[in-house]
Amino acid sequence: MITNKDMAAKTADFLLTVKAVKLNNEHPFTWASGRKSPIYCDNRVTLSYPEIRTFIRQRFVEIVNETWGNVDVIAGVATGGIAQGALVAQELGRPFVYVRSESKSHGLTNQIEGEIHAGQSVVVIEDLVSTGKSSLIAVKALREKGCIVKGMAAIFTYGLQVAADNFENENVELMTLTDYDTLIQVAHEKEYVRPEDFESLSAWRKNPEQWSKEHGEE
Repeated sequence: MITNKDMAAKTADFLLTVKAVKLNNEHPFTWASGRKSPIYCDNRVTLSYPEIRTFIRQRFVEIVNETWGNVDVIAGVATGGIAQGALVAQELGRPFVYVRSESKSHGLTNQIEGEIHAGQSVVVIEDLVSTGKSSLIAVKALREKGCIVKGMAAIFTYGLQVAADNFENENVELMTLTDYDTLIQVAHEKEYVRPEDFESLSAWRKNPEQWSKEHGEE
């Protein structure tokens, strides 16, 4: 869920302006899964722009305060959520930890880096949600530690139904600064994409598998 439509549109515009999100309907991107997609997202690019970095940090802080209130610890999901989470924790004056996708195979074999204790409340910061699988691995690790995960905040979500189902099944509230539908609407209005591409971009979110097959998935 996004909390403010105007701020969601502004976030989307920022992402498009600095090309943190790229849209290409004619020459789709190939994801690691092999599927074709008209969108590629790398929100780490925003860290290079102080104005945008500050805007994102403050939106996260507002969401944490308004949605979950007082929280003991901020946790970032490795790797994209580490810097964003640390910025939020600094602004809130809270401890920060980050969570790997799996435990290290050497040293202390930590999955959670930093000091956190059972019973502490946590909000998880993520940069991007696709299916939600990697994000929810972090939630699971924190819960296994005995922490109370109040929810997760992310910069962007593709808005896929599989992600909504995964978060609901794990009973995790997800709040995002913006989403795919908002982004393609802003891209359409500000002519980042051609008018004739808008329908195809909308079709991808509704059925990514079918879209990929139609655009050359092997």
